[in-house]
Order: sequence, then C-alpha cells, then structure tokens
Amino acid sequence: MKTFPFVGQFLGRLCWNPCVIADERSQRLLLQCLSCLYSAEPLNAVERKANMWIKDMLCHLISEEGSVAHTTVKHAGVTPKRYHSEALQKVVSLMTEEVIKSCDSLPNTARCLNGNIHTMSTACVALVICPEMSPLIGALLKHFMLCGSSCLNQEFIKEINEALISKWLVLEDEAVVNLWCYSPSCLEGAAVSFLESVLSGHETMTQSLDKHVNDSLLPRASAHHCHIFLTVNEIYRNVLTEIDENLAVRALIQVFTACFLQRLTGQKPQDRLPLRAFFPNVTPCLLTPLLTAPSEVPREAWLDHLSWIRSLLQSVTENEEAGEDGRAYQAVFEAWFLLVQCGYWVDTAAELLVLAAPENAKSLLWLLTFFHHPTNRGHQRSQQTAVAREAWTHLRMLFLTRPPPPRHLCAVKELLSSSFSANLVLHLFSNFTVFSHGPVSIITEITDKVLTEAAVKRRALWILALIRCRLNSAATRDDRVYSRLRTLQDTLLQT
Repeated sequence: MKTFPFVGQFLGRLCWNPCVIADERSQRLLLQCLSCLYSAEPLNAVERKANMWIKDMLCHLISEEGSVAHTTVKHAGVTPKRYHSEALQKVVSLMTEEVIKSCDSLPNTARCLNGNIHTMSTACVALVICPEMSPLIGALLKHFMLCGSSCLNQEFIKEINEALISKWLVLEDEAVVNLWCYSPSCLEGAAVSFLESVLSGHETMTQSLDKHVNDSLLPRASAHHCHIFLTVNEIYRNVLTEIDENLAVRALIQVFTACFLQRLTGQKPQDRLPLRAFFPNVTPCLLTPLLTAPSEVPREAWLDHLSWIRSLLQSVTENEEAGEDGRAYQAVFEAWFLLVQCGYWVDTAAELLVLAAPENAKSLLWLLTFFHHPTNRGHQRSQQTAVAREAWTHLRMLFLTRPPPPRHLCAVKELLSSSFSANLVLHLFSNFTVFSHGPVSIITEITDKVLTEAAVKRRALWILALIRCRLNSAATRDDRVYSRLRTLQDTLLQT
C-alpha cells in the first residue's frame, strides 16, 4: 500500500468486475488480498475507514444478492449460494492449512507467527457466524493451545463467544474447550448461561439431567483442565451461597460433579491429576468416602459407608460447636459444600430410610439434616434432627400402613408447609413415594393430597430428577422403580 497507493482502488474495481469475480481462482485471490490489507490494529481514522471498506468488500464477495449473483450464475453455471459457499470454503481451507502447518512446526521452531495469527483472527471478525468459518476458527484456537503465546484478536474472541451462546455458530468440542482455556470470561459466560438454561428449562426436570449436563461439555473440559473445574465450581459455589435453599441449583451442582468424576475416572491413571488438585480446600479425609460413587460400593455396605461419612462430618462440626475461630466455620462450610457436590450419598441415605430399622435411622437422619441445615445457629441442628425424625415417623406410617392413616397425612402436610424444614421433609417424602412397596395407585393418591402447591411440586420434580440420575448410574436397573418414578413425574406435571 505504501509503494502503490492505488492498490486499494484497483482491488475495489476488480471486486465489482463480473468477468473477474466469476472466475473461482480470481475471487479466491481477491479474498486473500483483502484479508491481508485489513489492519489488525488501526492507528488512525483512515485505517479504520479502510477496514470498514474491506469488510463491505468481503461481504459483497460472499453475498447471495446483486450483480455478482447473476454473474456467477451466467459464467459458472451454478447457483449463487453454492458458488459463494464453495468459494468461501476454499479460501477458509487455504487459511486453515496455513495455520495447521504453523501448528505442526511449533515444536521445531523457537518462534511462531504470532503476527500472522493475530491478523488472521482480526480478518475473521466479520465472518464468525458463517458456517464455513468453523474449521479456521478451530485451527486458530488450537494454535493458541499448542503455542501458548499466540495472540488472538479480542473482538474475534468476543464474537465467537456470543455466536456460540446464541447458537449461531457450531464448533467442534475441542475448539470450544480451547476457547474456554484462552478466555476465562468466555468460560464464565458459558457456565452462567448453562446455569440459567437449567433453572429456566422446564424439560430438564423430567428428562435426563445428567445427559443435559454432559452435553454442555463442562464436565469433560473440567476433567482435562483443572482450572476449568475450579472456575466452574467457584461460580456454582457463589450461586449456592446466595440461594442455598434452591433445590435446582443443588441438583445442578450434584449432577455436574458426578458427571465430572465419571470423566475423570475414565482417564488413564498417568494422565489423571490427584483429587486433591480439584478439591484443595476440603479436609483430605473426606475426599475418598464422599467422592466414591454409590455404584462403586456394594449395596449391603451402603449403611456402613454412610455411617463412616457421618462420623467424619460430625467431627468437623464439633469444632464449630466448640466455638473456635473462623477457620472452624470455614471447614464446616467446605465439608458441607462437598456433601452438596456428592449429594448422591444423601439421596442414598434417604432411600435407605424408607425401609430402615429404627436403630439405623439416627445416623442417616443426621446426615440428611446436615445436608439441608449445615449451620448450628441457635442450636438449630438438634431442632432440625427432631423434625426429621418426626417426619420420618409419620411417613413410615403413611406409606407402610394400609389404608394410609389420615392423621399422618395431615401431619406431613403441616410439616411441608413449614419453611423451617420444608425441603428436608420433601426430600424424605419423595424417596418414600419412589422406594416404598405400596401400590402405585395409593402412592399417587397420597402425592395428590400432600403436594398441592405448584412451587412444592416443582421442587419435588427436581428431587425426582436427581433420583433418576442416580438410578441411571446404578450397577443394576430396577424396572419397577423406574416405572413408578415416571408415573410420579407425569402425575406432578399433569396436576
């Protein structure tokens, strides 16, 4: 441009010359020239104006309307849409090959072409939402992962992130993970956007929540990149701190952690980071018993395993109750948050309580109480434990006696209406509906009479969704339980 100032005008006229742009090779060369002329960092108003002109020319060359379309049909014998799509694909293919070659040479050279990569990403800003651009975008993001120092245009990154969230752009999984590694803000946006979709999506309560979480790619990315797990975990931790009673948030955290652990376990031992790296703030003795899934423990050993977890958690809470410094409260919070992440053990305790003998109920009820009420302000934990035992007693009579005594039905409704322990009682109630052995007709009748408010039904659906996720990962499948679970979900949705 400095040597031949009129190159821009010359290229502009060529872009509008029907005889030139009808030729496939000529159009490809024009696209390449315009991309090279684009200023990655415009220094003045003239360069900014030139960039706008170049964007207009690029759009003109790949557009489907105007004189170009008629010319391509006339000279190339194909539809404008097909012609422009194929032309853009070839240009993108050439640029992608250039990036891939530079990636292949990275281990053998001390210098990578950062300037070219930045310029190329800048030229792609206006074309991010074109489907044909996906291979080039993926190659540019891969270059960063291999090089570690390549610099991509921030506007380019921003446009990719917005296009992904808006579902205007589809990238391969590897490219999306590379984007999250490159830009923490994109990762945070993806985690928050997914959280919002789960909370607002009605279908996530009745469909497979674990499949929905796995499809988000977050568990897989977290298993391969510890910093991604720590970032997502911190976001969900902050949300839970603000709305700790929200069962949907708890459900998402629990299922996300379970899916993450499945991905982590599937890695080769030599590629796997120790659990301590992912859970740095938790007392180490809690990691093994809580992060071991129920499916990995024989069913006959569940009660002993839960007693072990309860004794470990109780020892952590004893320091808090002794009135020690703030570190004791922090330790209790971290232990409780890990229990929320591994809530499948609390669900297992609730299942065992359906048919548990009175002498085994104490440790199970304590665990359930701590899960729903971790703090002990005003000695509430003992009060909550008493409420849990009362609810369990009424539910045993309600579901295990024929016909169901009306007195116990009224007592359960009254406990559910209390904000003091509503979620705890609902947790127990939902497990009794699924795992008790009474006829389905009686169970649905009890459910209709007890769960009358829409908000309570919605919370019950989240608990049932968690039960379904745990059953999906179980070593064996009980068709009777699955059928009952589906019936209960349909009943709550219909009413």
